[in-house]
Amino acid sequence: MKYTLEPINAKTYNGDLVFLYGDEAASRDLPLGKKELELLGARREEKRDQLLVFDRLPYHLYVVSFDSELEAPLTQEKLRRKAMELLLRLEADKVSSVALSGEGVLPEEVAAFVEGLTLADYSFDRYRTADMWHLDSLVIDSIYLKPEELEANQKLWNRIQWCREWVNLPVQDLNAAGFADELASIAADLEGVSCTVMDKKKIESLRMGGLLGVNRGSVDEPRFVVLEYKGSKQAPLCLVGKGVMFDTGGLNIKPGSYMEEMKSDMAGAATMASVLFAAADNRLPVHLVALLPMTDNRPGYNALTPDDILTMYDGTTVEVVNTDAEGRLILADAIAYAQKNYDPALIITAATLTGAAVRAISTFGIAAMQENADNPYTMLSLVGKQVYERLVEFPMWEEYDEMIKSKVADLRNSTSSPQAGTITAGKFLAHFAHGTPFIHLDIAGVAYFSKPQHYYRYGASGYGIRLLYAFLQMQDMMAKGM
Repeated sequence: MKYTLEPINAKTYNGDLVFLYGDEAASRDLPLGKKELELLGARREEKRDQLLVFDRLPYHLYVVSFDSELEAPLTQEKLRRKAMELLLRLEADKVSSVALSGEGVLPEEVAAFVEGLTLADYSFDRYRTADMWHLDSLVIDSIYLKPEELEANQKLWNRIQWCREWVNLPVQDLNAAGFADELASIAADLEGVSCTVMDKKKIESLRMGGLLGVNRGSVDEPRFVVLEYKGSKQAPLCLVGKGVMFDTGGLNIKPGSYMEEMKSDMAGAATMASVLFAAADNRLPVHLVALLPMTDNRPGYNALTPDDILTMYDGTTVEVVNTDAEGRLILADAIAYAQKNYDPALIITAATLTGAAVRAISTFGIAAMQENADNPYTMLSLVGKQVYERLVEFPMWEEYDEMIKSKVADLRNSTSSPQAGTITAGKFLAHFAHGTPFIHLDIAGVAYFSKPQHYYRYGASGYGIRLLYAFLQMQDMMAKGM
């Protein structure tokens, strides 16, 4: 989509126009006749959130009515969702270029609406033979956004869309080696970003038993990718993302439909790489290290079996109880590597880790846990409410440690109980942080949607990137005393 900033006179604009209207007290610039104003008023009395379409042959006027009196985060989220409704109407009307203006609307509300349009307009079209409809161009009234603000947002949205593309790609076209090569290529073009790609031989020299163990059943070699962006001289924030390129479950193979969409099991790695790239694109003054262990999980060759015992990067021994609890094994090696080699101020993990997270909170937020990170977590949770990528905190009480103790090793990678599956997975990961402030984000319910939701179409969402990017912005503002 091409974005342009221009002054727009809504009353005289000659073209398809989207008009945001949020406040009855401001009505001077409404491009409506008397009867149309009466209709709008009556509809707003019934319900503030409305999409009304008026013919301006050969063009259309799309009036997006919304409630500006709600709390700002909720107002902005409703506008993002309204953008999806508008986009579907534009598609039905075969309108591919529109202008955007408004009355009784704030700049941040306009930005949220444009964000919703952008996210809603993405679909995974790479393998379609027919041309798919998309919004080609959007002219935004320049009174609402500055060029530098729009440019920064565009760079963030671009990284979200690329994350979605990676997650949507089948493993036949994006395995661990291919993904690592693509990340290295992107990093080479970004100022201040370095990329280290470790192959199987190097991973073996590091004795990463978790990553090597999960990879044993696959014909494709694993990779361990470390991206670093030095936007400041502070201790780094380490972003660890699960990169299981496809998850069959291993010998504990997933039944039928549970294996569908498992190409998305690398969403954590795609998310963390995208956050780092977005920070570098916009030159945020932060120090980030993204650590991305990558492999697929298959039942072939000398595949990992239940009762196997692995020795992890930090020397911890782990009894394998279930080969479908593989994500935590590869993440554990990466967390321990981050803790030992980077002395981070904070470690954050993102992973499509447990079905239990989906069963607990459905597809409306992120199951989150933390140890020794009260203040960063509080900030992250606050930011989550602002951008509407919300967190639900699960407890990390010491009693849960008993559930992952092994009789034959230091830890077991799963429990035999259906209880507390999300929490015990988080406790397993926290062990490898060795006291470093640690936050875990289980994005299993939000990384990939099997049907359209809000302003996301079918498939990958990029959920979590806006959250973490805003968290980095907030850290910068606090450091400056703003």
